[in-house]
Amino acid sequence: MNEPIALSGVPETMLQTVYARAKESEGRGAIRDPKAEELIGKLNYDFSLADKDTAMRSGVVARTIVLDRLVSDWLAGHSDAAVGNIACGLDTRCYRMRGYAHWYNLDLPEVIAVREKLLPESGAVSQIAMSAMDDWGCKIEEKGAPVLIVIEGLTMYLREAEVRRIFTVIANRFRQATVFVETMNPMIVKRFKEKSIDASHAKFTWGVKNGAGLAELLPDFRFVEEHSLTEGMAAFVPIYKVLGKIPAVRKISNKIVVLERS
Repeated sequence: MNEPIALSGVPETMLQTVYARAKESEGRGAIRDPKAEELIGKLNYDFSLADKDTAMRSGVVARTIVLDRLVSDWLAGHSDAAVGNIACGLDTRCYRMRGYAHWYNLDLPEVIAVREKLLPESGAVSQIAMSAMDDWGCKIEEKGAPVLIVIEGLTMYLREAEVRRIFTVIANRFRQATVFVETMNPMIVKRFKEKSIDASHAKFTWGVKNGAGLAELLPDFRFVEEHSLTEGMAAFVPIYKVLGKIPAVRKISNKIVVLERS
């Protein structure tokens, strides 16, 4: 199959991210993602800009390393958990993780239509075709089970009110939930462009300085900890073992913020 893909804006960014994971997996190998490699072989899409965009590819690989570790560790301590993967795109983490009872991949209907063609899923993995701002929590059946919500590569394309809305959906549906959410520093939002992402006409629009600042916007959630993506960069760019200890570098790096439903 050589599936032509017609997407634009934020949904199109999922093609660059899956490509970044596939190229890393089949090349240097800081991550292993055979499902992403398989997907790229099915797509009819011009990845030439993604090939040149080393900043985007490094960022995707770094956050994959950090989130894979966090999700794996959380699942190890929460048997029979449900996972909600918000704005999933063509994410393949559900194929790399073990220990969950049910994994829900959620994205806009046009994205899920593409995903269903390329990744038909059933059983312990389900697809939800809804906006992250809709009441998608009603689709998660395991109401009494521990719930982990992963929000990767999304908040920087939203407005603050939309970010608040996503967390309101979580708070209204789950008494207890852990959230891993990627955030971008406001300075980076204003000044930084990724060539391949910019070509899709998706624009960075929102950021927050740190996890404590995010928690201040969300009265139903408490800040637990945050992880700079420099932790992931250190796995394949050794200088980040040093740079990641410099407060100014950690400050401007994207972060994975851990929040819990209060």
